[in-house]
Amino acid sequence: TMQLPLEITFRNLERSEALESKIRQRAEKLDHIADHIMSCRVVVEPSHMHQHKGNLYHVRIDITVPGEELVVSRSPDQNHAHENAYVAVRDAFKAARRQLEDYVRRQRGRIKTHETTPHGRITGLIPMQDYGVIETSDGREVYFHRNSVVDANFDTLDVGMAVHFHEEMGESGPQASTVHVEGKHHTIG
Repeated sequence: TMQLPLEITFRNLERSEALESKIRQRAEKLDHIADHIMSCRVVVEPSHMHQHKGNLYHVRIDITVPGEELVVSRSPDQNHAHENAYVAVRDAFKAARRQLEDYVRRQRGRIKTHETTPHGRITGLIPMQDYGVIETSDGREVYFHRNSVVDANFDTLDVGMAVHFHEEMGESGPQASTVHVEGKHHTIG
């Protein structure tokens, strides 16, 4: 969970509860990628461009994480799909997710490898419901969501694969916030 509340601002635009709810859902998903987001600010505003009839939407997302500020600023200049505020928000959050994943990878590169992270094996995969189960080295079961798998594709996972993960308390017990398949070493260029 985020340490600071999510801030959503509609600038020169009437507040939309439906859009605000979409933004909250997408921001929650970012929380699954990095468990140390300090704040997330989202600004949605119409961008008035003379050559175009109607509004195009500009979405800016500022995410504060330890040591860094990640900024996504999606201008509608080239993309007419952003006449739809929902599409503009979706695209901005996709970009935010990529930046956050890059940040997490950079942080991981700085973390000393001798720190012990929990290890285990995948004992169950339920693709229809987007989750799996890890049995930890001390015999506990930890749930993980498809989006928690960081360096592999959820659909290519197999029961028995060795993983290491970060654990947090979920709504229904312990869950893995990030899951790394062991033996897959990617160099980030």
